Amino acid sequence: MKKILVIGGSKGIGKAIIASLIEKNNIINLSRTPPSLAHENLTHYNCDILSDELPQLDAVDTLIYCPGSINLKPISRLKLDDFRADFEINVVGAVKAIQQYLPLLKRGNTPSILLFSTVASKLGMPYHASVAAAKSGVEGLVKSLGAELAPTIRVNAIAPTVTDTDLASKLLRNERMIESITERHPLKKFLNPAEVADMATFLTSESASSISGQIFQMDCGIVSFKL
Repeated sequence: MKKILVIGGSKGIGKAIIASLIEKNNIINLSRTPPSLAHENLTHYNCDILSDELPQLDAVDTLIYCPGSINLKPISRLKLDDFRADFEINVVGAVKAIQQYLPLLKRGNTPSILLFSTVASKLGMPYHASVAAAKSGVEGLVKSLGAELAPTIRVNAIAPTVTDTDLASKLLRNERMIESITERHPLKKFLNPAEVADMATFLTSESASSISGQIFQMDCGIVSFKL
C-alpha cells in the first residue's frame, strides 16, 4: 500500500480524494479540522499549513496539496494583503509541504506530487486577479519542479472549473446562479468533487507514470471551446 499525504483533506475536493484512495492506500491527512470520514487506513494531524510546524513522518510516496482560495473582487477593492494571502495559501503552503517531505518522496515508491490550479489561469475572467495570479504561480511551480525532480518524482496539477464545494458555495448559492454557471459551460455542467478525485487518483497512479509537468484542465469546455 502506498503512503499518500493529503494536505487539506477535510472538505471538498480533498475529502473526495481521500474517499477515492483510502481503500487501497494508507492516507495521512493534514488539515485544521479532521475529515468526517473514519477509516483504519486514515491518520489525521490537526495542522495549519501556514503557521504550524509540519509533523515528522516515516514515509511519503505521494503528496497532494489541496488548499486554495476563491477571492473574487474588482481590482479596485483588492488590497495588497489579499494578493499576499492568496499567494501564501496557494503557493507558499505548497512549497513548505514539498520542502518538508521531499527527502521522503525521493525514497518513495513511484513518487509524485499533485497540486491544484484553476481555469482562471488560462481564461481571463473579471474579478479573478488575485486568485489567477496565485494559481499561475502554482502552474509555474509544476513546470519548474517537474523538470528539477525528473526522473524521480512526477509533478502535475489539476485546473478545475467551478466545483460544487463549500469553497465555491458563494458562486452556487441559488438556483439562478447555478443555472447561469451551468449555461456558461459548453458541456452544460460544472464539476462535482468526485470527478476531480478520479483525475487525482489517475495522475498519482502508476498508469500515469509517463506524465509530469502537466496542467490538466477540467473545464467542462469553458476554456477549450467557443460555441
